[in-house]
Amino acid sequence: ELQLSNESLTQQIERMNFGSLIGASPSMRSIFKKIDKVAKTDVSVLIEGETGTGKELVAAEVHRRSPRAGAPFVVINCGAIPENLLESELFGHVRGAFTGAVATRDGKFQQADGGTLFLDELGEMPLNLQVKLLRVLEDRMVTRIGEGVAKSIDIRVVAATNRVLAESVKEGTFREDLYYRLNVVRLGLAPLRERGDDVHLLARYFLKRSSDELGVSISGFTEEAMRAMRLHKWPGNIRELENRIKKAVIFCDTNTLSAEDLDLAELKDDRILKLNEAKERYAMTYVEKILDLNGGNRTKTAADLGVDVRTVFRYLEKSRDV
Repeated sequence: ELQLSNESLTQQIERMNFGSLIGASPSMRSIFKKIDKVAKTDVSVLIEGETGTGKELVAAEVHRRSPRAGAPFVVINCGAIPENLLESELFGHVRGAFTGAVATRDGKFQQADGGTLFLDELGEMPLNLQVKLLRVLEDRMVTRIGEGVAKSIDIRVVAATNRVLAESVKEGTFREDLYYRLNVVRLGLAPLRERGDDVHLLARYFLKRSSDELGVSISGFTEEAMRAMRLHKWPGNIRELENRIKKAVIFCDTNTLSAEDLDLAELKDDRILKLNEAKERYAMTYVEKILDLNGGNRTKTAADLGVDVRTVFRYLEKSRDV
């Protein structure tokens, strides 16, 4: 039965995967379609999503399906390298260009020549380097630190960030011209908590992989565990799910994983409201929306909604108390 179950799971995942990506939710199907179309082009791609949503996997899939698939896919995390070293990592340097530069070295741009450069956590890049990055993207020429001659490069750039870069532009922490240079096509990855049954599909996939790696036989999850996974907010997204399951597989003493094994035993669903409370919350939000549309005019809002103006006042009072 366990062998048949594993075979069924493998077939299910094969039907719902897209290369290295797994998902059946509408948001992921939309991403799959966009990747399939944009991969055939050479335009820049900006991937936005919370930490752990799989941004690097998406970037790798764009590269794998592109005409550049046979060339290098080079990754650099802009938030993990100190500012004084990041420029050298990106553009390279010649021997003696600065203290510690004991040999001439190509940067990530030169290493990715002919292929794809993935700039992870782009939103962490300092402003002064953003200027240099923009120049390279516009001219397609790279000058190593300490060298006076620029060399042409042929690359595709895919960038990713866990920030909303449009907001960073407004705050002045990210250059607007660089934002529009990179944001030719935007791929927004939904957090795991908004992907519905994908959490169960991914959980089964990670369970099988962890069980195979660790050489144990675990058949699945209890009903309580399946419900708990839907209730959990998953702040760490897919990475958190994978780590919880691997830990549970290591310490589990039975052939099924429980909510307790996943450290999700105490969850309560605060999203389920009594129907009257849900109606009141929706009405309050809708009144605020129409009031904003009318520039704060309560009389006009009441007329549009077909209610007495006192009803509008009542909802405004309730919103202040929330």
